[in-house]
Amino acid sequence: MPVIESQLDTQSEEFRQNHAAVLEAVAECRAIENKVVEKSESQREKFEKRGKLLPHERVARLLDPGSPFLALQPLAGYMMHDDRDGTEAGGASIAGIGYVSGARVLLAASNSAIKGGTITPAGLRKSLRLQEIARENKLPIISLSESGGANLNYAAEIFVEGARTFANQARLSAMGIPQITVVHGNATAGGAYQPGLSDYCIMVRGQAKMFLAGPPLLKAATGEVATDEELGGAEMHATVAGTAEYVAENDADGIRIAREIMASLGWQDQITPAPKKDFLPPRYDAEELPGVVPADPRKPYDVREIIARIADNSDFLDFKNDWDGATVCGWIHMEGYPVGVIGNNGPITHQGAAKAAQFIQLCDQTNRPLLFLHNTTGFLVGTEPEQGGIIKHGSKMIQAVANARVPKISIVIGGSYGAGNYAMCGRGLDPRFIFAWPNSKVAVMGGQQAGMVLRIVAEQKQRAMGMEPDEKVLELLQQSTAQKLDSQSTALYGTAHMWDDGIIDPRDTRKVVAFVLDICREAQRRPLNTNTFGVARL
Repeated sequence: MPVIESQLDTQSEEFRQNHAAVLEAVAECRAIENKVVEKSESQREKFEKRGKLLPHERVARLLDPGSPFLALQPLAGYMMHDDRDGTEAGGASIAGIGYVSGARVLLAASNSAIKGGTITPAGLRKSLRLQEIARENKLPIISLSESGGANLNYAAEIFVEGARTFANQARLSAMGIPQITVVHGNATAGGAYQPGLSDYCIMVRGQAKMFLAGPPLLKAATGEVATDEELGGAEMHATVAGTAEYVAENDADGIRIAREIMASLGWQDQITPAPKKDFLPPRYDAEELPGVVPADPRKPYDVREIIARIADNSDFLDFKNDWDGATVCGWIHMEGYPVGVIGNNGPITHQGAAKAAQFIQLCDQTNRPLLFLHNTTGFLVGTEPEQGGIIKHGSKMIQAVANARVPKISIVIGGSYGAGNYAMCGRGLDPRFIFAWPNSKVAVMGGQQAGMVLRIVAEQKQRAMGMEPDEKVLELLQQSTAQKLDSQSTALYGTAHMWDDGIIDPRDTRKVVAFVLDICREAQRRPLNTNTFGVARL
Protein backbone atom coordinates (compact mmCIF):
# COMPACT_ATOMS: atom_id res chain seq x y z
CA MET A 1 0.00 0.00 0.00
CA PRO A 2 1.11 3.62 -0.43
CA VAL A 3 3.27 4.95 2.39
CA ILE A 4 2.26 8.24 4.01
CA GLU A 5 4.94 10.87 3.60
CA SER A 6 4.74 12.99 6.75
CA GLN A 7 4.67 16.75 6.29
CA LEU A 8 4.83 17.43 10.02
CA ASP A 9 7.60 19.83 11.03
CA THR A 10 8.69 18.40 14.37
CA GLN A 11 11.18 21.24 14.84
CA SER A 12 8.64 24.05 14.61
CA GLU A 13 7.55 26.16 17.56
CA GLU A 14 3.92 25.24 16.94
CA PHE A 15 4.75 21.53 17.18
CA ARG A 16 6.63 22.08 20.45
CA GLN A 17 3.74 24.05 21.93
CA ASN A 18 1.17 21.45 20.89
CA HIS A 19 3.36 18.65 22.20
CA ALA A 20 3.90 20.37 25.55
CA ALA A 21 0.19 21.18 25.99
CA VAL A 22 -0.88 17.58 25.43
CA LEU A 23 1.78 16.12 27.71
CA GLU A 24 0.70 18.59 30.41
CA ALA A 25 -2.87 17.25 30.03
CA VAL A 26 -1.57 13.67 30.23
CA ALA A 27 0.31 14.55 33.42
CA GLU A 28 -2.85 16.06 34.92
CA CYS A 29 -4.80 12.84 34.33
CA ARG A 30 -2.01 10.65 35.74
CA ALA A 31 -1.72 12.92 38.78
CA ILE A 32 -5.41 12.40 39.55
CA GLU A 33 -5.01 8.63 39.21
CA ASN A 34 -2.02 8.79 41.56
CA LYS A 35 -4.04 10.80 44.10
CA VAL A 36 -6.56 7.95 44.23
CA VAL A 37 -3.76 5.44 44.85
CA GLU A 38 -2.25 7.71 47.51
CA LYS A 39 -5.58 7.96 49.32
CA SER A 40 -5.83 4.18 49.27
CA GLU A 41 -2.23 3.94 50.54
CA SER A 42 -3.18 6.15 53.49
CA GLN A 43 -5.23 3.21 54.78
CA ARG A 44 -2.31 0.75 54.68
CA GLU A 45 -1.81 0.59 58.45
CA LYS A 46 -5.48 -0.18 59.03
CA PHE A 47 -5.52 -2.88 56.35
CA GLU A 48 -2.30 -4.48 57.55
CA LYS A 49 -3.58 -4.55 61.12
CA ARG A 50 -6.49 -6.61 59.86
CA GLY A 51 -4.19 -8.85 57.83
CA LYS A 52 -5.51 -7.51 54.53
CA LEU A 53 -3.97 -6.40 51.26
CA LEU A 54 -4.87 -3.03 49.79
CA PRO A 55 -7.13 -3.24 46.71
CA HIS A 56 -4.43 -2.30 44.19
CA GLU A 57 -2.15 -4.94 45.75
CA ARG A 58 -4.85 -7.55 45.23
CA VAL A 59 -5.05 -6.59 41.56
CA ALA A 60 -1.27 -6.82 41.17
CA ARG A 61 -1.22 -10.31 42.72
CA LEU A 62 -4.06 -11.51 40.52
CA LEU A 63 -2.45 -10.51 37.23
CA ASP A 64 0.26 -12.54 35.53
CA PRO A 65 3.59 -10.81 36.28
CA GLY A 66 4.81 -8.63 33.44
CA SER A 67 1.65 -9.07 31.36
CA PRO A 68 -0.17 -6.14 29.72
CA PHE A 69 -3.08 -4.54 31.55
CA LEU A 70 -5.55 -2.07 30.08
CA ALA A 71 -7.20 0.03 32.79
CA LEU A 72 -10.86 0.87 32.15
CA GLN A 73 -12.56 4.06 33.33
CA PRO A 74 -10.05 4.87 36.07
CA LEU A 75 -11.49 8.39 36.41
CA ALA A 76 -15.19 7.47 36.37
CA GLY A 77 -17.11 9.77 38.70
CA TYR A 78 -14.27 12.32 38.93
CA MET A 79 -15.52 15.36 40.89
CA MET A 80 -19.03 13.90 40.96
CA HIS A 81 -21.28 12.96 43.89
CA ASP A 82 -19.10 12.89 47.06
CA ASP A 83 -15.77 13.40 45.24
CA ARG A 84 -14.66 16.89 46.25
CA ASP A 85 -10.96 16.77 45.32
CA GLY A 86 -10.57 13.97 42.77
CA THR A 87 -9.30 11.41 45.28
CA GLU A 88 -12.48 9.32 44.98
CA ALA A 89 -12.39 8.97 41.19
CA GLY A 90 -12.81 5.50 39.73
CA GLY A 91 -16.37 4.67 40.71
CA ALA A 92 -15.25 2.73 43.81
CA SER A 93 -13.48 0.07 41.75
CA ILE A 94 -10.22 -0.74 40.00
CA ALA A 95 -11.00 -2.38 36.68
CA GLY A 96 -9.46 -3.42 33.41
CA ILE A 97 -8.52 -6.21 31.04
CA GLY A 98 -5.45 -8.29 31.76
CA TYR A 99 -4.05 -11.81 31.90
CA VAL A 100 -4.67 -14.32 34.68
CA SER A 101 -3.13 -17.79 34.37
CA GLY A 102 -2.47 -17.09 30.71
CA ALA A 103 -6.08 -16.17 29.88
CA ARG A 104 -7.37 -12.70 29.11
CA VAL A 105 -10.01 -11.63 31.65
CA LEU A 106 -11.95 -8.61 32.76
CA LEU A 107 -11.24 -7.88 36.41
CA ALA A 108 -12.98 -5.59 38.85
CA ALA A 109 -11.74 -4.97 42.37
CA SER A 110 -13.71 -3.03 44.96
CA ASN A 111 -11.67 -0.04 46.10
CA SER A 112 -12.54 -0.70 49.72
CA ALA A 113 -9.75 1.57 51.01
CA ILE A 114 -11.85 4.57 49.95
CA LYS A 115 -15.18 4.98 51.76
CA GLY A 116 -15.41 1.23 52.17
CA GLY A 117 -15.91 0.75 48.43
CA THR A 118 -19.45 2.12 48.66
CA ILE A 119 -21.06 2.52 45.27
CA THR A 120 -22.23 5.83 43.82
CA PRO A 121 -24.35 6.21 40.67
CA ALA A 122 -21.08 6.54 38.71
CA GLY A 123 -19.90 3.27 40.21
CA LEU A 124 -23.09 1.55 39.12
CA ARG A 125 -22.76 2.86 35.58
CA LYS A 126 -19.16 1.69 35.49
CA SER A 127 -20.19 -1.81 36.61
CA LEU A 128 -22.81 -1.97 33.87
CA ARG A 129 -20.28 -0.88 31.26
CA LEU A 130 -17.78 -3.50 32.46
CA GLN A 131 -20.40 -6.21 32.13
CA GLU A 132 -21.22 -4.98 28.62
CA ILE A 133 -17.53 -5.22 27.67
CA ALA A 134 -17.34 -8.76 29.08
CA ARG A 135 -20.45 -9.82 27.18
CA GLU A 136 -19.43 -8.33 23.82
CA ASN A 137 -15.89 -9.67 24.02
CA LYS A 138 -16.61 -13.01 25.74
CA LEU A 139 -14.27 -12.27 28.64
CA PRO A 140 -14.38 -14.16 31.95
CA ILE A 141 -14.91 -11.87 34.92
CA ILE A 142 -12.89 -12.03 38.13
CA SER A 143 -14.17 -9.83 40.95
CA LEU A 144 -12.28 -9.00 44.14
CA SER A 145 -15.17 -7.96 46.33
CA GLU A 146 -15.28 -5.90 49.51
CA SER A 147 -17.87 -3.19 49.59
CA GLY A 148 -20.23 -1.48 51.96
CA GLY A 149 -22.84 -1.65 49.20
CA ALA A 150 -24.72 1.34 47.87
CA ASN A 151 -23.82 4.81 49.07
CA LEU A 152 -27.08 5.54 50.87
CA ASN A 153 -26.86 9.24 50.00
CA TYR A 154 -27.67 8.17 46.44
CA ALA A 155 -29.79 5.09 47.12
CA ALA A 156 -32.71 6.34 45.04
CA GLU A 157 -30.41 6.75 42.02
CA ILE A 158 -28.92 3.29 42.41
CA PHE A 159 -31.63 0.93 43.65
CA VAL A 160 -33.81 0.30 40.61
CA GLU A 161 -31.05 0.30 37.97
CA GLY A 162 -28.85 -1.78 40.27
CA ALA A 163 -30.96 -4.82 39.42
CA ARG A 164 -29.40 -4.76 35.94
CA THR A 165 -26.07 -5.86 37.36
CA PHE A 166 -27.75 -8.97 38.78
CA ALA A 167 -29.65 -9.67 35.56
CA ASN A 168 -26.42 -9.27 33.59
CA GLN A 169 -24.61 -11.73 35.86
CA ALA A 170 -27.32 -14.33 35.33
CA ARG A 171 -27.27 -13.83 31.57
CA LEU A 172 -23.47 -13.91 31.36
CA SER A 173 -23.50 -17.25 33.17
CA ALA A 174 -26.13 -18.57 30.77
CA MET A 175 -23.99 -17.38 27.85
CA GLY A 176 -21.15 -19.53 29.11
CA ILE A 177 -18.97 -16.70 30.44
CA PRO A 178 -17.41 -17.77 33.77
CA GLN A 179 -17.51 -15.43 36.76
CA ILE A 180 -15.17 -15.87 39.73
CA THR A 181 -15.47 -13.79 42.90
CA VAL A 182 -13.15 -13.55 45.88
CA VAL A 183 -14.96 -12.06 48.89
CA HIS A 184 -12.35 -10.22 50.94
CA GLY A 185 -14.65 -8.48 53.41
CA ASN A 186 -18.23 -7.24 53.70
CA ALA A 187 -20.81 -8.23 51.09
CA THR A 188 -24.09 -7.11 52.57
CA ALA A 189 -27.67 -6.95 51.30
CA GLY A 190 -27.64 -6.45 47.52
CA GLY A 191 -23.87 -6.78 47.60
CA ALA A 192 -24.24 -10.39 48.73
CA TYR A 193 -25.92 -11.32 45.46
CA GLN A 194 -22.87 -10.39 43.39
CA PRO A 195 -20.81 -13.32 44.74
CA GLY A 196 -23.97 -15.39 44.99
CA LEU A 197 -24.59 -14.96 41.28
CA SER A 198 -20.97 -15.74 40.42
CA ASP A 199 -20.18 -19.23 39.19
CA TYR A 200 -17.32 -19.63 41.68
CA CYS A 201 -17.25 -18.02 45.13
CA ILE A 202 -14.15 -17.86 47.34
CA MET A 203 -14.40 -16.41 50.85
CA VAL A 204 -11.56 -15.34 53.14
CA ARG A 205 -11.76 -16.97 56.56
CA GLY A 206 -12.31 -14.54 59.42
CA GLN A 207 -12.67 -11.59 57.04
CA ALA A 208 -15.46 -12.23 54.55
CA LYS A 209 -19.06 -11.76 55.55
CA MET A 210 -22.11 -12.25 53.34
CA PHE A 211 -25.64 -11.70 54.56
CA LEU A 212 -28.83 -10.05 53.42
CA ALA A 213 -29.17 -8.39 56.82
CA GLY A 214 -26.29 -7.82 59.21
CA PRO A 215 -26.58 -8.41 62.97
CA PRO A 216 -27.83 -4.87 63.81
CA LEU A 217 -30.56 -4.95 61.15
CA LEU A 218 -31.50 -8.52 62.09
CA LYS A 219 -31.95 -7.55 65.73
CA ALA A 220 -33.95 -4.45 64.81
CA ALA A 221 -36.18 -6.34 62.38
CA THR A 222 -36.73 -9.64 64.20
CA GLY A 223 -35.16 -9.40 67.64
CA GLU A 224 -32.80 -12.27 66.80
CA VAL A 225 -29.21 -11.95 68.02
CA ALA A 226 -26.46 -13.55 65.96
CA THR A 227 -22.74 -13.04 65.41
CA ASP A 228 -21.23 -12.10 62.05
CA GLU A 229 -19.78 -15.59 61.67
CA GLU A 230 -23.03 -17.38 62.49
CA LEU A 231 -24.97 -15.17 60.15
CA GLY A 232 -22.63 -14.98 57.17
CA GLY A 233 -19.03 -15.99 57.80
CA ALA A 234 -16.86 -17.91 55.37
CA GLU A 235 -17.04 -21.24 57.21
CA MET A 236 -20.82 -21.05 57.53
CA HIS A 237 -21.24 -20.36 53.81
CA ALA A 238 -18.81 -23.13 52.86
CA THR A 239 -20.06 -25.84 55.26
CA VAL A 240 -23.70 -25.00 56.01
CA ALA A 241 -25.31 -22.73 53.41
CA GLY A 242 -23.20 -23.96 50.48
CA THR A 243 -22.85 -20.49 48.98
CA ALA A 244 -19.05 -20.57 48.88
CA GLU A 245 -17.05 -23.21 47.04
CA TYR A 246 -13.71 -22.36 48.65
CA VAL A 247 -12.42 -20.89 51.91
CA ALA A 248 -9.12 -19.00 51.76
CA GLU A 249 -6.86 -18.31 54.69
CA ASN A 250 -6.14 -14.71 53.71
CA ASP A 251 -6.35 -12.28 50.79
CA ALA A 252 -3.33 -13.69 49.00
CA ASP A 253 -4.63 -17.25 49.37
CA GLY A 254 -8.01 -16.24 47.94
CA ILE A 255 -6.30 -14.72 44.91
CA ARG A 256 -4.19 -17.89 44.52
CA ILE A 257 -7.37 -19.97 44.44
CA ALA A 258 -8.93 -17.63 41.85
CA ARG A 259 -5.86 -18.03 39.65
CA GLU A 260 -6.02 -21.81 40.01
CA ILE A 261 -9.71 -21.85 39.09
CA MET A 262 -8.95 -19.76 36.02
CA ALA A 263 -6.15 -22.14 35.03
CA SER A 264 -8.46 -25.14 35.48
CA LEU A 265 -11.05 -23.78 33.03
CA GLY A 266 -8.83 -24.45 30.02
CA TRP A 267 -10.19 -21.20 28.64
CA GLN A 268 -7.44 -20.73 26.07
CA ASP A 269 -7.65 -24.38 24.99
CA GLN A 270 -11.10 -23.77 23.53
CA ILE A 271 -9.90 -21.58 20.67
CA THR A 272 -7.31 -21.83 17.94
CA PRO A 273 -4.67 -19.16 18.48
CA ALA A 274 -4.75 -16.41 15.86
CA PRO A 275 -1.80 -16.63 13.49
CA LYS A 276 0.98 -14.20 14.29
CA LYS A 277 1.58 -12.08 11.21
CA ASP A 278 4.77 -10.36 10.18
CA PHE A 279 4.55 -6.58 10.14
CA LEU A 280 6.70 -3.51 10.12
CA PRO A 281 6.26 -0.80 12.77
CA PRO A 282 5.23 2.72 11.76
CA ARG A 283 7.98 4.72 10.05
CA TYR A 284 7.39 7.66 12.37
CA ASP A 285 7.86 7.87 16.12
CA ALA A 286 4.82 7.62 18.39
CA GLU A 287 6.53 10.21 20.60
CA GLU A 288 5.52 12.77 17.95
CA LEU A 289 1.78 12.12 18.33
CA PRO A 290 1.17 14.70 21.09
CA GLY A 291 2.38 17.44 18.74
CA VAL A 292 0.15 16.54 15.78
CA VAL A 293 -3.22 18.02 16.76
CA PRO A 294 -3.12 21.85 17.09
CA ALA A 295 -3.92 23.29 20.49
CA ASP A 296 -6.12 25.80 18.64
CA PRO A 297 -9.06 23.75 17.29
CA ARG A 298 -9.57 26.28 14.48
CA LYS A 299 -6.24 25.35 12.91
CA PRO A 300 -6.37 22.59 10.28
CA TYR A 301 -4.14 19.54 10.24
CA ASP A 302 -4.07 16.27 8.29
CA VAL A 303 -5.36 13.19 10.16
CA ARG A 304 -2.98 11.15 8.02
CA GLU A 305 -0.21 12.43 10.30
CA ILE A 306 -1.81 10.38 13.08
CA ILE A 307 -2.45 7.40 10.82
CA ALA A 308 1.23 7.47 9.76
CA ARG A 309 2.23 6.99 13.40
CA ILE A 310 -0.11 4.09 14.24
CA ALA A 311 -0.32 2.04 11.00
CA ASP A 312 2.02 -0.79 10.10
CA ASN A 313 4.86 0.65 7.99
CA SER A 314 2.81 3.90 7.82
CA ASP A 315 0.94 2.36 4.87
CA PHE A 316 -2.47 3.83 4.04
CA LEU A 317 -4.72 3.17 1.05
CA ASP A 318 -6.96 6.22 0.62
CA PHE A 319 -10.57 5.71 -0.44
CA LYS A 320 -12.26 8.30 -2.69
CA ASN A 321 -10.09 11.17 -1.50
CA ASP A 322 -10.58 13.07 -4.77
CA TRP A 323 -14.33 13.10 -4.22
CA ASP A 324 -14.23 14.51 -0.68
CA GLY A 325 -11.12 15.34 1.31
CA ALA A 326 -12.70 16.42 4.60
CA THR A 327 -13.75 12.92 5.63
CA VAL A 328 -10.74 10.65 5.29
CA CYS A 329 -11.39 6.95 4.70
CA GLY A 330 -8.92 4.20 3.93
CA TRP A 331 -7.28 0.94 4.90
CA ILE A 332 -4.30 0.21 7.10
CA HIS A 333 -2.87 -2.86 8.78
CA MET A 334 -2.44 -3.07 12.54
CA GLU A 335 0.04 -5.74 13.62
CA GLY A 336 -0.57 -7.49 10.33
CA TYR A 337 -4.38 -7.36 10.32
CA PRO A 338 -6.49 -5.12 8.03
CA VAL A 339 -8.45 -2.26 9.56
CA GLY A 340 -10.69 0.40 8.02
CA VAL A 341 -10.01 3.94 9.27
CA ILE A 342 -12.30 6.97 9.20
CA GLY A 343 -10.88 10.33 10.26
CA ASN A 344 -11.73 14.02 9.93
CA ASN A 345 -9.97 16.85 8.14
CA GLY A 346 -12.93 19.16 8.52
CA PRO A 347 -16.71 19.12 8.92
CA ILE A 348 -18.66 16.22 7.42
CA THR A 349 -20.16 17.25 4.07
CA HIS A 350 -22.97 15.45 2.26
CA GLN A 351 -20.35 13.88 -0.01
CA GLY A 352 -18.21 12.90 2.96
CA ALA A 353 -21.17 11.27 4.69
CA ALA A 354 -22.09 9.27 1.58
CA LYS A 355 -18.46 8.26 1.11
CA ALA A 356 -18.12 7.12 4.73
CA ALA A 357 -21.38 5.15 4.55
CA GLN A 358 -20.15 3.30 1.47
CA PHE A 359 -16.77 2.67 3.09
CA ILE A 360 -18.38 1.26 6.24
CA GLN A 361 -20.44 -1.16 4.15
CA LEU A 362 -17.30 -2.32 2.33
CA CYS A 363 -15.61 -3.05 5.66
CA ASP A 364 -18.71 -4.83 6.95
CA GLN A 365 -18.84 -6.94 3.78
CA THR A 366 -15.31 -8.25 4.32
CA ASN A 367 -15.27 -8.34 8.13
CA ARG A 368 -12.68 -5.59 8.55
CA PRO A 369 -12.98 -3.75 11.89
CA LEU A 370 -13.39 0.01 11.88
CA LEU A 371 -11.27 2.60 13.65
CA PHE A 372 -12.77 6.10 14.04
CA LEU A 373 -10.43 9.03 14.75
CA HIS A 374 -12.66 11.90 15.90
CA ASN A 375 -11.83 15.52 15.20
CA THR A 376 -14.85 17.22 13.68
CA THR A 377 -17.01 20.27 14.24
CA GLY A 378 -19.92 18.14 13.00
CA PHE A 379 -21.94 18.18 9.81
CA LEU A 380 -21.51 21.16 7.52
CA VAL A 381 -24.41 23.63 7.78
CA GLY A 382 -25.76 26.24 5.39
CA THR A 383 -28.10 26.60 2.45
CA GLU A 384 -25.88 24.69 0.04
CA PRO A 385 -25.35 21.68 2.34
CA GLU A 386 -29.06 21.56 3.16
CA GLN A 387 -30.00 21.61 -0.53
CA GLY A 388 -27.30 18.99 -1.15
CA GLY A 389 -29.14 16.63 1.20
CA ILE A 390 -26.90 16.80 4.26
CA ILE A 391 -29.67 15.39 6.47
CA LYS A 392 -30.34 12.53 4.07
CA HIS A 393 -26.69 11.63 3.57
CA GLY A 394 -25.85 12.16 7.25
CA SER A 395 -28.65 9.76 8.12
CA LYS A 396 -27.12 7.19 5.76
CA MET A 397 -23.79 7.47 7.55
CA ILE A 398 -25.36 7.12 11.00
CA GLN A 399 -27.37 4.11 9.77
CA ALA A 400 -24.19 2.49 8.47
CA VAL A 401 -22.34 3.11 11.75
CA ALA A 402 -25.24 1.81 13.85
CA ASN A 403 -25.76 -1.36 11.81
CA ALA A 404 -22.20 -2.36 10.92
CA ARG A 405 -21.54 -5.81 12.38
CA VAL A 406 -17.77 -5.49 12.62
CA PRO A 407 -15.99 -4.28 15.78
CA LYS A 408 -15.88 -0.50 15.97
CA ILE A 409 -13.16 1.28 17.94
CA SER A 410 -13.31 5.04 18.55
CA ILE A 411 -10.50 7.38 19.61
CA VAL A 412 -11.52 10.96 20.30
CA ILE A 413 -8.34 12.80 19.35
CA GLY A 414 -9.65 16.36 19.03
CA GLY A 415 -13.12 17.86 18.94
CA SER A 416 -16.21 15.70 18.53
CA TYR A 417 -19.18 18.01 18.18
CA GLY A 418 -22.87 17.71 17.46
CA ALA A 419 -24.19 14.91 15.30
CA GLY A 420 -20.62 14.47 14.08
CA ASN A 421 -20.00 12.66 17.37
CA TYR A 422 -22.80 10.24 16.48
CA ALA A 423 -21.64 9.73 12.89
CA MET A 424 -18.10 9.05 14.09
CA CYS A 425 -19.33 6.35 16.46
CA GLY A 426 -19.46 8.19 19.77
CA ARG A 427 -20.63 6.51 22.96
CA GLY A 428 -24.29 6.51 21.90
CA LEU A 429 -23.54 4.44 18.78
CA ASP A 430 -22.06 1.61 20.90
CA PRO A 431 -18.44 1.30 19.81
CA ARG A 432 -16.83 -1.87 21.13
CA PHE A 433 -14.27 0.38 22.86
CA ILE A 434 -13.91 4.15 22.97
CA PHE A 435 -10.97 6.10 24.39
CA ALA A 436 -10.08 9.80 24.47
CA TRP A 437 -6.93 11.87 24.22
CA PRO A 438 -6.57 14.29 27.15
CA ASN A 439 -6.88 17.34 24.88
CA SER A 440 -10.15 16.19 23.30
CA LYS A 441 -13.55 17.80 23.64
CA VAL A 442 -17.08 16.43 23.25
CA ALA A 443 -20.13 18.68 23.14
CA VAL A 444 -23.27 19.51 21.21
CA MET A 445 -21.41 22.57 19.89
CA GLY A 446 -18.59 24.92 20.88
CA GLY A 447 -19.18 27.14 23.90
CA GLN A 448 -18.89 30.40 21.96
CA GLN A 449 -21.37 29.20 19.33
CA ALA A 450 -23.83 28.11 22.00
CA GLY A 451 -23.49 31.44 23.79
CA MET A 452 -24.10 33.35 20.57
CA VAL A 453 -27.13 31.21 19.69
CA LEU A 454 -28.81 31.92 23.04
CA ARG A 455 -27.91 35.60 22.78
CA ILE A 456 -29.54 35.89 19.35
CA VAL A 457 -32.65 34.00 20.52
CA ALA A 458 -32.96 36.16 23.65
CA GLU A 459 -32.47 39.38 21.67
CA GLN A 460 -35.11 38.37 19.13
CA LYS A 461 -37.51 37.51 21.95
CA GLN A 462 -36.99 40.90 23.58
CA ARG A 463 -37.57 42.74 20.30
CA ALA A 464 -40.71 40.68 19.61
CA MET A 465 -42.03 41.83 22.99
CA GLY A 466 -41.38 45.44 22.04
CA MET A 467 -38.41 45.79 24.39
CA GLU A 468 -35.05 47.36 23.70
CA PRO A 469 -32.45 44.59 24.15
CA ASP A 470 -30.33 44.93 27.30
CA GLU A 471 -26.75 44.50 26.07
CA LYS A 472 -25.37 43.78 29.54
CA VAL A 473 -27.88 40.99 30.14
CA LEU A 474 -27.27 39.55 26.67
CA GLU A 475 -23.51 39.65 27.16
CA LEU A 476 -23.80 37.91 30.54
CA LEU A 477 -26.04 35.23 29.01
CA GLN A 478 -23.61 34.68 26.16
CA GLN A 479 -20.52 34.41 28.35
CA SER A 480 -22.09 32.27 31.07
CA THR A 481 -23.45 29.84 28.45
CA ALA A 482 -20.07 29.62 26.75
CA GLN A 483 -18.30 29.03 30.04
CA LYS A 484 -20.75 26.31 31.08
CA LEU A 485 -20.53 24.39 27.81
CA ASP A 486 -16.75 24.70 27.65
CA SER A 487 -16.41 23.34 31.21
CA GLN A 488 -18.68 20.42 30.29
CA SER A 489 -16.83 19.49 27.12
CA THR A 490 -13.37 18.65 28.49
CA ALA A 491 -11.85 15.19 28.37
CA LEU A 492 -11.90 14.97 32.18
CA TYR A 493 -15.59 15.87 32.30
CA GLY A 494 -16.37 13.31 29.59
CA THR A 495 -14.43 10.47 31.18
CA ALA A 496 -15.96 11.25 34.60
CA HIS A 497 -19.37 10.79 32.98
CA MET A 498 -18.15 7.64 31.17
CA TRP A 499 -18.51 9.01 27.66
CA ASP A 500 -15.38 6.96 27.03
CA ASP A 501 -13.57 3.94 28.52
CA GLY A 502 -10.63 6.02 29.67
CA ILE A 503 -8.21 8.80 28.74
CA ILE A 504 -5.09 7.45 27.06
CA ASP A 505 -1.68 8.95 26.41
CA PRO A 506 -1.62 9.70 22.64
CA ARG A 507 1.73 7.91 22.46
CA ASP A 508 -0.02 4.69 23.53
CA THR A 509 -2.69 4.87 20.81
CA ARG A 510 -1.26 2.10 18.61
CA LYS A 511 -0.70 -0.22 21.59
CA VAL A 512 -4.22 0.34 22.93
CA VAL A 513 -5.91 -0.09 19.54
CA ALA A 514 -3.88 -3.21 18.72
CA PHE A 515 -4.71 -4.70 22.15
CA VAL A 516 -8.47 -4.18 21.89
CA LEU A 517 -8.56 -5.33 18.26
CA ASP A 518 -6.91 -8.57 19.38
CA ILE A 519 -9.59 -8.91 22.07
CA CYS A 520 -12.25 -8.49 19.37
CA ARG A 521 -10.64 -11.09 17.10
CA GLU A 522 -10.42 -13.57 19.95
CA ALA A 523 -14.10 -13.02 20.75
CA GLN A 524 -15.03 -13.78 17.14
CA ARG A 525 -13.21 -17.11 17.29
CA ARG A 526 -14.39 -18.19 20.72
CA PRO A 527 -17.29 -20.67 21.01
CA LEU A 528 -19.41 -20.53 24.17
CA ASN A 529 -21.30 -23.37 25.82
CA THR A 530 -24.63 -21.71 26.52
CA ASN A 531 -27.45 -22.91 28.75
CA THR A 532 -30.84 -21.57 29.66
CA PHE A 533 -30.56 -20.23 33.19
CA GLY A 534 -26.86 -20.02 34.02
CA VAL A 535 -25.10 -22.08 36.67
CA ALA A 536 -27.04 -22.24 39.93
CA ARG A 537 -26.23 -23.59 43.39
CA LEU A 538 -29.11 -26.00 43.93
